[in-house]
Amino acid sequence: MKIVVFVKEVPDTEANIRINAGKNGIVEEGFQWITNPYDEFAIEEALKLKEKLGTGTVTVITVGGDRAETLLKADVLARGVDEAVIVNDPSLTLGNPLAAAAALAKAAQKVGFDIIFAGRTGIDYDYSAAPVMAAHFLGIPYATTITKFDISGTNVTVERDVEGGSETIALPAPCLLTCQKGLNEPRYPSLKGKMAAKKKTVAKYTLADLGVNASDFAPSYEAASFDPPAARPAGRKIAADDMAKAAAELVSLLKNEAKVI
Repeated sequence: MKIVVFVKEVPDTEANIRINAGKNGIVEEGFQWITNPYDEFAIEEALKLKEKLGTGTVTVITVGGDRAETLLKADVLARGVDEAVIVNDPSLTLGNPLAAAAALAKAAQKVGFDIIFAGRTGIDYDYSAAPVMAAHFLGIPYATTITKFDISGTNVTVERDVEGGSETIALPAPCLLTCQKGLNEPRYPSLKGKMAAKKKTVAKYTLADLGVNASDFAPSYEAASFDPPAARPAGRKIAADDMAKAAAELVSLLKNEAKVI
């Protein structure tokens, strides 16, 4: 079985994000890049499926620059993934997710797949769009935010959380599934895995290599500006000897100022 996983590099969750001078993006230097945390569930489920079947390959595909290769080898391939592909093209911009999705779809077709896993969203911009759009380009069914997965032959059954309960979905393979926290417990790279990853090659493609023309996909939006969140106001302390008066003042502040009750 050929298993494909879409992955993305994102800023470390503890990084100090700074807006660039043009206010049209972030300063990308000075902090660590990590594998998108939701993609870790996708990678783990792919590896578990390969181990369950006792055969097959796991290939990760990402859209990124030269920096992505370092992360793929140090973190993703080191977990036991067999192959990695980077789609690197200057035409792939933040405002053109359709082109990125088309590139992911074409790359998946190039390496071949029976099933595709992806994280439910990227924690950087939280759009959740590319995997589902890629499924549309591939003409395959999909299910999102799954928390349980099973496969028998070409019959796939998944569960996903919905308000007030869970939903069970049956769909045929090949299909695409986006993964949610709770699906599994991701493994971490081992020393042996890191050593083995150094010898693995990473295939690199441009849009032209994949037969994708970015101009066929007009940018769906343009970021007008990026602004940091407003500074959080300082807390207020209610000091009073009379607890009844302090409680009354607190209720008044919550109702009239904070407007939470």
